[in-house]
Amino acid sequence: MELYSAQQRQRLNCGLRRKQHSLLKRLRKAKKEAQPMAKPEVLKTHLRYMIILPKMVGSIVGVYNGKTFNQVEIKPEMIGHYLGEFSITYQLLAVIPALLSLGWS
Repeated sequence: MELYSAQQRQRLNCGLRRKQHSLLKRLRKAKKEAQPMAKPEVLKTHLRYMIILPKMVGSIVGVYNGKTFNQVEIKPEMIGHYLGEFSITYQLLAVIPALLSLGWS
């Protein structure tokens, strides 16, 4: 449990909700059905608040950002973060450098 912050430990101690259990079950099934040395299929989800658990490493998840599903391949260093941290909900605008060159500050 040292992989998680205090808030995440508190949420995990209360247990996972039904949708989170369902996502874990689907991830396990996709990993099992994948060919050896092949990547599992992408599973789409809206659960941006799901904490990445060690069981999820190696899976590919499509995380909804409000418009599209961004593919996230889960790696060991992502454990303890939220899925939403890897699917940005806004676009970085190219307008800011143009405004700065015009003298705006």
